[in-house]
Amino acid sequence: MAEFVLGTGFQRSLRDIARLLEVQVRRTQGAPRRIMGNADGISFVASREKFEGKFTQFELSFDLAFEEIHYIEVLSLAEMAPYITEQTDTVLHLRFPKVEGEDPGAGIAAMDALLKGIRLPGVWRGDGGQFRVERINVELLFKAMVEYRASDVHLSPGFAPVFRVDGDTRLSEIMGPLSSVQIRELIREIADPQYWKEFETEKQTSFNFHQAGLGYSRVSAFIKSDAPHCTMRFLPETIPSFEELHVPRPTMEQLAKLHRGLLLLTGMTGSGKSTTVAALVDWINSHKSLHILTIENPIEYVHSSKKSIISQRCLGVDVANFSDAVRGALRHDPDVIVIGEMRDPDTIRSAISAAATGHLVISTLHANTASEVVNRIVSFFDPIERDLVKLQLRDALRCVINQRLVPKIGGGRVPALEILFNDVKAISTGILEGDTDHIRIGMQQTVSHSMLFEHYLYKLYQDGLIDIAHAREFATDVSMFDQIVMGTYSVPRLEGVRGGH
Repeated sequence: MAEFVLGTGFQRSLRDIARLLEVQVRRTQGAPRRIMGNADGISFVASREKFEGKFTQFELSFDLAFEEIHYIEVLSLAEMAPYITEQTDTVLHLRFPKVEGEDPGAGIAAMDALLKGIRLPGVWRGDGGQFRVERINVELLFKAMVEYRASDVHLSPGFAPVFRVDGDTRLSEIMGPLSSVQIRELIREIADPQYWKEFETEKQTSFNFHQAGLGYSRVSAFIKSDAPHCTMRFLPETIPSFEELHVPRPTMEQLAKLHRGLLLLTGMTGSGKSTTVAALVDWINSHKSLHILTIENPIEYVHSSKKSIISQRCLGVDVANFSDAVRGALRHDPDVIVIGEMRDPDTIRSAISAAATGHLVISTLHANTASEVVNRIVSFFDPIERDLVKLQLRDALRCVINQRLVPKIGGGRVPALEILFNDVKAISTGILEGDTDHIRIGMQQTVSHSMLFEHYLYKLYQDGLIDIAHAREFATDVSMFDQIVMGTYSVPRLEGVRGGH
């Protein structure tokens, strides 16, 4: 890490300045055994035996042109002599205590006396050194994620590993506070050379790591405040079943049996979209004789060919970008194309085109509700293209599932789903017109198989899986949910919605 600049104010003690610099170093690099500080005319190195506690040795260097040096000149050379290590015409070096093993208290007291009459600078350049270097045990991290049932672990300089369990972050003492040196070395150790190079040049990278016998991990490494950070998302070796995910098997099987069209799994980051997609793909792989082609960045769940042939391609390794991969996929004789994420216009165009030409395309998208997905997709495009995109979506879109993970009674989380089937005229018309309200009303018609979050949350509450407070918290429309609970809710008429426009 490069030197940082810190305004310390005019402190009376060099030890106080060292402590202020240490706070900054800990925040970005972890606990140091050495602190270096330099300012106009003076610099120092403070050292200690351990990573905690007071600094017990100081090495000082004075520029003899330093305006405050005249005070030192009037001191008795006999008093300074035990601590002087070098003196030239331009520089004076001192060490307190001079020899390791001597009483540090006496040396520090002598330094305080020496500096008592000097006005120390108020701005310093600082850095740290001699950080923890022992290797992080990646197997221990995986075992802890399994034991804690954690979805992620966060590694940051200055902190012990932080695990995300049921959506909440929890500090663990399986390891002490980590240093930037340790985290950087872990990234280098578990990343393939190309991803390590990307991390060094682009300051961020993402890749898949396999800890045999325990699971996989999607690793996200990045630089923050000039220091490395790392997040590891746990992915089991065995892909969870629909029952294990607590998602409705009849609905999922109905979707997995689709022959063509666009199927979207949506939700916010960490809502379980990738896991639900993996379960769908695994069901197809186990029950149908097809060619499944996935395009991911990075590959997350690792599939083996079962009844189907499955080909997993990774961006940056097997292909340059999503849109090129989807266009090229049409020449690879696929039946099912899985796109890790639709995040740019070219990828979306290619996905819709593939769905329109007789393929089942499964992908993910960030969105708050299923009814908002159409406008979310359309927003990627220039206004001149949007009407065409809505027309293509009306014809290609089969289903949108939006997912939220809700705290479960007794611990853990259960997914709440909002399911939009493009199965009635009201919904297809809403898609064509980009009318979210019309789509939402269409989803509530008895002839549609769709379901809003509010109805799904009420069902989870009735089944005793979640409590009423969390059901209300995760509802899109709390007033609607309350009416459903009281039995007073009635579906608005489509004519009423149109009349409001």
